[in-house]
Amino acid sequence: MKQFATLIDEVSASTKTNEKVSAIIRYFNNAREEDKIWMLALFTGRRPRRTVSSTKLHGWCAEIAGLPLWLFEESYQAVGDLSETIALILPESDSQSDKPLSYWINYLVNLEGKNEQEKKEAISNAWKELGTRERFVFNKLMSGSFRIGVSAALVINALAKNYNTDAQVMSHRLSGNWDPAKISFNELISGDHVDTDASKPYPFYLAYPLDEDIKNLGNPSDWQAEWKWDGIRGQIIKRKGEVFVWSRGEELMTDKFPEYQVLQNLLPDGTALDGEIICFREGKPLPFSALQTRIGRKNITKKILHDAPVAFLMYDILELNSEDIRSKTQAERRSALEVLYRDVSQRFEMETAKQPADFTLQISPLIAFTDWDELVALRLQSRNMISEGLMLKKKNSIYQAGRKRGDWWKWKVDPLSIDCVLVAAQKGHGRRSNLYTDYTFAVKDAGNNLVTFTKAYSGLTDKEFNEVDAFIKKNILEKFGPVRTVKPELVFEIGFEGIAASNRHKSGVAVRFPRMLRFRKDKTVDEINTLDDLKALLRTYGNAVADTE
Repeated sequence: MKQFATLIDEVSASTKTNEKVSAIIRYFNNAREEDKIWMLALFTGRRPRRTVSSTKLHGWCAEIAGLPLWLFEESYQAVGDLSETIALILPESDSQSDKPLSYWINYLVNLEGKNEQEKKEAISNAWKELGTRERFVFNKLMSGSFRIGVSAALVINALAKNYNTDAQVMSHRLSGNWDPAKISFNELISGDHVDTDASKPYPFYLAYPLDEDIKNLGNPSDWQAEWKWDGIRGQIIKRKGEVFVWSRGEELMTDKFPEYQVLQNLLPDGTALDGEIICFREGKPLPFSALQTRIGRKNITKKILHDAPVAFLMYDILELNSEDIRSKTQAERRSALEVLYRDVSQRFEMETAKQPADFTLQISPLIAFTDWDELVALRLQSRNMISEGLMLKKKNSIYQAGRKRGDWWKWKVDPLSIDCVLVAAQKGHGRRSNLYTDYTFAVKDAGNNLVTFTKAYSGLTDKEFNEVDAFIKKNILEKFGPVRTVKPELVFEIGFEGIAASNRHKSGVAVRFPRMLRFRKDKTVDEINTLDDLKALLRTYGNAVADTE
């Protein structure tokens, strides 16, 4: 655990990629085999299931430290991170445990099924045995919120460098639903498991936002364009007679979309498709808010299947006849995709007597254009297509892994925006744990009352965050746990990608991907937008699918 805590310190303290890679390589070369697999799991988003609630940890720590609970809570608000707060408040430990990371992982796993008193005793004993740094890591493991500021891509690059393997090959080996408790480190990085896991997805290729004049991309004939659909990026895989559905976050979601099981008898074996999971009816995509009614549900009812039917809008094919074809060009893969879609959709019509518009598998259409000016005009129609903008893909590009600059671009439409006033705030996390950086915003209703409609925590510079934080600390009106209501004076322009009707919010609307576009020092609260302005945007750009969750 000391060795792992040292690694966490090293990668957290550095802002240089090469230094982080070097620290990771040192760990791979010196750690125990059983620890390396867990380090890899944690650094790529896999972690033990949470077995103890935060509330219990608050109480147990305060009791051991001899603090009243209110003082613990105030300390937590000052630090901003529960794991760090507990590590700092607990009395110094006389023990210097040398037990490895894998021991403590299994220690937490074994808490499952224990009663509250048994858990309390086990956690208290662990805290006594671990030093402050190791306690912090232990608490992170226990809380299920293990984030260390290192991307999976960086870890993959470190592995590839250390074991003389191509990064894309290593990325594929690490993708999918592997279990660190059931596979060894050497088995994983050698790829011995790849051929035995029928469900294994491919690493996703991600596009960069287009931040320059589109004409700088060169000859328009070298590029293909399609709509950027507003759904969940996914892969559908058919191998060994089974269909598997993966999200971009590498979550196996097969059971959540029973509509796709029809593909088990239609897709040829050895097929992997890349596309968008999207609600779809009568040949047209539905807004993302329709898909939201299904996300997170354990049980998919007949009513949900009727109200929010899904399709898979495929735009790439990665495996055909059990052959990895990612090294073929975009144009070649597109041609193969069109042939596959023609054959499978014809078979669907013959076997079901239904129309192609009813098929759960659809192909994302290409957008015909001859010059960049034409595409600029077409992009303005994106919201009418229930789309976020355009995707641009170079016809001679191969399918890579991760976010690579140059061949794939996403060209989103400009955000919708509203001027509003900050009315509440709470402190952030990590390096912002001492600053109020999470804000709640409001517009005015017909009676000139303030109505909250969204939260946002990104978009300002560090200097602006510091300025707003200073204002908040001087103008707090009330306290509600970690939330502070604030004198309504600071005006901001909030941007968002979409808007939908919602009965969860007092305003009656919900906005998607809100962020602060500008700190409007030039405006007063009397000049902010109204609830009627929000509803006008809803009528123009929104939809009637209410978020009922």
